[in-house]
Order: sequence, then structure tokens, then C-alpha cells
Amino acid sequence: MSSIIGFIQRIYTGLNPPVSVPTLESRPLKFGVLGAATIAPIAIVTPAKNHPETILYAVAARDKAKATAFAKKYGIEKAYGGPNGYQELIDDPEIDAIYNPLPNGLHYEWTMKALAAGKHVLLEKPSADTAEETRQMFNFAEKKGLVLLEAFHYRFHPAIQRVKVIIDSKELGAIKHISASLAIPKGLGPKTTDIRYNYALGGGSLMDMGCYTLNVIRYLSSSNPTSVISAEHSVFTPAKSPASFKPNIDRSITATLALPDNATASLKCDLAMPLKYGLLPPMPLVNATITLEGGKIEVYNFVMPTLYHSIKVTTKDNKVTKTRVEKVYTFADGKMEGKGEAWWTTYRFQLEAFVDRIKGRTPQTWVDREDSIVNMHWIEQIYTKTGLGSRPKSEYVLTRSE
Repeated sequence: MSSIIGFIQRIYTGLNPPVSVPTLESRPLKFGVLGAATIAPIAIVTPAKNHPETILYAVAARDKAKATAFAKKYGIEKAYGGPNGYQELIDDPEIDAIYNPLPNGLHYEWTMKALAAGKHVLLEKPSADTAEETRQMFNFAEKKGLVLLEAFHYRFHPAIQRVKVIIDSKELGAIKHISASLAIPKGLGPKTTDIRYNYALGGGSLMDMGCYTLNVIRYLSSSNPTSVISAEHSVFTPAKSPASFKPNIDRSITATLALPDNATASLKCDLAMPLKYGLLPPMPLVNATITLEGGKIEVYNFVMPTLYHSIKVTTKDNKVTKTRVEKVYTFADGKMEGKGEAWWTTYRFQLEAFVDRIKGRTPQTWVDREDSIVNMHWIEQIYTKTGLGSRPKSEYVLTRSE
């Protein structure tokens, strides 16, 4: 019963957190949001309301009416819209930081423009369409003395950090294999008209979900792949395909990677898993399994652990098998150092780190430039192995005046 009550309390408070009213003394950061995206409320709106040093100040959308409605709904002071709405928001001198949840294919252009305007940027994953674009963004951010963070929010939660502590302790010996899956059944995933199925906007299951699975493999193994052993994909095909349709979007991808020290890894991502027997939706996959010399760690729901998660640790010693299950909603639960409450979402933990970095404080953890560049590099390598190739490079060119 207590676990059910805890679940309800975490969900309710996480979605309806206590409001922190910033004071002038706290020198609050004013945020602008590019695009009234579906992810924005949980990723930045709700966390910002609870942070004592942030104000969600403005939102922009191509449709001014949409931006105005979004601003009214979430108590945002300013709304920009129309063909110049994004640029007008970026140019607003009141804004300190930009949250960029635009389609993947627009990440590079609008992040570069935001940096050019002197704004810090919290950038949704994946960082861009290519590793070179990612490298250029971080180079420019460093040149301007600005903070740029790719929003792998799960990395800031104590649950996944606890898993890494267990691995790094060598309690179970060296890693032999890591598998990570993120997949949802058909009907629960994006509609066929969704931007995630749009090649020109950087769509594809590997871009949307696979970036998580690749990242968690690299994070937990403290290494990067040495090669892509194999990669297979299922192509997204709309029910009514026009003659001009090109099969260049992956609905799903599975890949096997070689890791250092003879270890291996496998990943699976799927935006629309087929129904069982054509009727029953399969259970969503949101898990990672780490097989080590002396046992195994099974992690359920590494992406959104505040909802619910479990860390099942199985050890084998002298033919004796022992199993324990850990649940780590706070750093204290995992005997680690860090701020936060059990109801803090991964996005709230992430915002804490982002603000800390901007304010000159040391964040509890961070996703650095090389992490983002390398993750994008191996996404491209997997795409190359499938034959689909990288997503299209942005046509935007930073001008000298910027």
C-alpha cells in the first residue's frame, strides 16, 4: 500500500509542484521557449515553476494564436508568433536562456542563432542531425562563453547514477554485454503525420528513441563503441504512399555494437511495435540490462524513473545466486550526494544542473560537449550500417555579423 501511495504522491507533486517565487536577490534567469511543443510543459514549464531562480518569460510559435494560447495557459508573460517569431524571441534583451525543442532538423539553425544573440541554450536531444553540426554548436558556445546542454534528462536522476555506481564499484566484475531498449506499441506512438516520420526534419526512431539507448550504453560502460557489428531496420511506410515517397525513415532499428575489452552492446528502438496477433499491443520497452562477470543488473524505466523504476541486481558467487531490488528516487536513497526530492522529475533535476552551470556553480553531474558529439557520431555510424545514411545536414550558415 505504501508503494502505491508513494507513486501517487510522486506523480501528483511532480506534475503539480510547489511554486517557487523568485526574488530579485536570486537574480532569476528568464527563459524563452522556441515552439509550443508537446514536450515543453513537462520538460521546462513545470520544472521552471518550482525552481527559485527561473522565470518562464516568453514563448514563440509559427502560429501567433498558438503561442498566445500556450502563454495564457501556462502563465507566460510574452508570446511571439508569425514568420519572425522565433528570431524576435531570441532578440528579446530580457531573455537569458533558450529552451529549444524544435524538430531535430531545426536544432542547429536556431541554437546557433540563440548563441549568436548571447543566450544560453538547453537543447533537446538529439543535438542535431550530424556530429559536425553538434561540434560547431559547442565550439560557438565556448567562443561566446555560453552554456549549451543537450537535454539527456535521465542522466541527472539518481536512479541511473546509482546503477553506474554499482557497475563502477566492480562488485559484479567487468561488463560483458549491455542491452538497452526503448519501444512503444503501434497506436501509442506518433501519428503517421508526426515530425518523427519526416526525413527533412531529422526524423527516425534512432534519432528519437535510439539516441537514449545509445547514450545509456555509453554512459554505463564508460566507453564508446569501437564498431557497429550489425544494424537492421524496419522502414516507415504510410498507409497511402504517394508516388514520390522515399523509404528513408526508420520506424525501428536494432543494432549490435562492439565495445572495448571484448564487451558488446545491443540496442532496440521502435516507434510503433506491431500488435501481437494483429490485436494486442505489446508492453512498452523502457529497460536496460547489464551482464557482468559476476552477475547482472536489470533496470526498468531508466528514462522516466520518477514514475516508477526498479534496479534488480543479481549476484553469483560460489554457485550461490542472490538478488536484491533497489529503488532510488533521491540521492540519499542511493547513498550519494545531491539535491532533490522524490517527486522531482528527471527534467527538474536537469534544470537544477543547467541553472547551476549558468550561475557559476558546479552541477551535480553534466553531459559535456564530447559526450554529445560522440553520441551523434555513432548515431550516424548506425545509420550508415543500415544503408539509410545520416539525416540531412542543415542549410543554415552562420554569418560573420552573427
